[in-house]
Amino acid sequence: MKLLIINGPNLNMLGIREPDIYGKRTYADLLTYIENLCKNENLEAEVFQSNHEGAIVDKIQDAYGIINGIVINPAAYTHTSVAILDAVKAVGLPTVEVHLSDVSKREDFRKISYIRNACIKTFSGKGFDSYKEAILYLKDYLK
Repeated sequence: MKLLIINGPNLNMLGIREPDIYGKRTYADLLTYIENLCKNENLEAEVFQSNHEGAIVDKIQDAYGIINGIVINPAAYTHTSVAILDAVKAVGLPTVEVHLSDVSKREDFRKISYIRNACIKTFSGKGFDSYKEAILYLKDYLK
C-alpha cells in the first residue's frame, strides 16, 4: 500500500512559524515522525511539500494510477484552492485532510475548507498526531 502525504505552504517553516500554535518541532521532525509511523505500519509513503499551488496540483495528478491514497495538509490553500479540490476529485483517490492546529477554533476564514468536499475524513488539532490518525484511518479504509 502506497500513500502520498502532501504538505502545503509554510509547513517547511515548522519550529519557526508561530510556535505557540504549531509547536517547536521542525519539518524535519515531522518527516521523521511520518517515516517511522509508516515503517511500523508496513506502509510505503512518499512525502511532498510545496509552497506552490500548481506544484501540489501536479503532484496529485501524478499520483493517479500509482498511489493508493492521499493524506493532505493543504495549509493556507485549504481555504482558497478550488484547483487542489478539483485535482483530488479528478484522480478519485481516497483522501484524508489533516491539520496540525484546530482550525475550527482559529480565525473565521480558517473554518472554510474547500478540500474537505473531496475528503473521506478530516483530522485536526492534535499536532503531529493528526497525521498519525489520518494515516491509520486511510490504511484501514484501503483494506
